[in-house]
Amino acid sequence: MKKKELLLLTLLLNFTFSISQTKTEIDSLLNRITKTENSKEIIDNVDAKRVIAYGERSLMILANFFVDTTLTKVKSECNDGYLTKGEIAIILADRIERMPYFTVTRIQNCTLTFCKNNPNLIEYYFSSNNFLNNKVFQNRYIEWLYSKDRLKEVKGKARRERKKLLKEWKATFQ
Repeated sequence: MKKKELLLLTLLLNFTFSISQTKTEIDSLLNRITKTENSKEIIDNVDAKRVIAYGERSLMILANFFVDTTLTKVKSECNDGYLTKGEIAIILADRIERMPYFTVTRIQNCTLTFCKNNPNLIEYYFSSNNFLNNKVFQNRYIEWLYSKDRLKEVKGKARRERKKLLKEWKATFQ
């Protein structure tokens, strides 16, 4: 029995350490991405590609950065201003897995207009009273990450892996 407990404790510590290491790595990459001049270039940035390569595992870590209002030098032609570190994290999370915009923003885009020639579709919503840099958006996003609708989108092995990831997130982040 003690061997099982020791093994479980070791696995839990390794997982916790890897999450904190990944969070530090993503924070460092986000800081380097903030040196990008134009928001349209974010997804082509080498550091952004590294964050995106983490895939679904990084979504909860990125969500923790959504409320970071540190102003960057990344120009948003779409909103005629500069992005925050949190907005960059939102863009990356949206690139990893497309967000249901109405669910997380509560803003309906009936005309389907977005920023012209901008690959960051979520950036269109940043102009709405700076709505996306707050705890409410972050909470809605996390609620969506755990939603049954999102889980139903995948089947078979991918579904089992997503369930496992959700359990890991609950153990680590809540």
